Amino acid sequence: MKLVDAHVHCSELPDDELINYARFNGLEYNLTELLNLMEENDVELGLLLSPPIRGGTPAPNSRIIKLCQKSNDTLFPILTVEPYEDEVFLSMRMAKEYKGYVKGFKIRLGYVEIFPDNAVYDSLYDFAEAENLPVMFHTGDTATSTGSLKHSHPLTLDAVANLRPELKIVICHFGNPWITDVAELIYKHPNVYADISGLVAGEGGRYSEKYSDSLAGKLSDVIYFADGADKVIFGSDYPVETYSAGLNLMRKLKIDPEDVEKISWKNAMKVFFPES
Repeated sequence: MKLVDAHVHCSELPDDELINYARFNGLEYNLTELLNLMEENDVELGLLLSPPIRGGTPAPNSRIIKLCQKSNDTLFPILTVEPYEDEVFLSMRMAKEYKGYVKGFKIRLGYVEIFPDNAVYDSLYDFAEAENLPVMFHTGDTATSTGSLKHSHPLTLDAVANLRPELKIVICHFGNPWITDVAELIYKHPNVYADISGLVAGEGGRYSEKYSDSLAGKLSDVIYFADGADKVIFGSDYPVETYSAGLNLMRKLKIDPEDVEKISWKNAMKVFFPES
């Protein structure tokens, strides 16, 4: 089955805070391993996002671009944008410099205590609309206990989607555990999508299989509610989730084959690679 992975992490930095997840999953967590796993699982393209590094900041976007350049057009960068005017400016400048190569932006709701309709992001949204670039938003549970759930709740995106119907919005992690709220967002707004990355963190636990079954049931219900999977995108969240766990979850979805194909690669191509 052809796949596009719309959500992977890697930095090869020693203070990368996802190293513990990688160890838990038995992963080496480096570019070579990631590319090998993508090939083994028929993942043709991936989008690389900055992981958090010690101190709570994201890995530099320049690092992400360099890793993508080593991937022989297998990985493409998503730029993480922190809520400061200079960071917004630098991210837009980098996107202009690597026009056509950068495939979007990410905002870390919950890790930064800011709501997505804050004015600091206005120029970024203007730029993203003009360049037809999606903006991804971390939503739902945070990897650290210090995250702000008030700011990572997916319903905070409703205001942005109302004001900006031309902005392509991607809700990361399907807002888990607020999956049904995301169901309404992707149903209500033509420009809102959601990825299923990182929903199964770790395998082999006492209830891991039952939890995967439960998630598959909830996601299937979302697709029934939305009358199809036109707004759902596959992502692994490597190294937080293994490909075996993510693909096992997708296989459990009780949906038509054409909807599986949309989730696997068609929707990601439409959102992130519209020129292809």
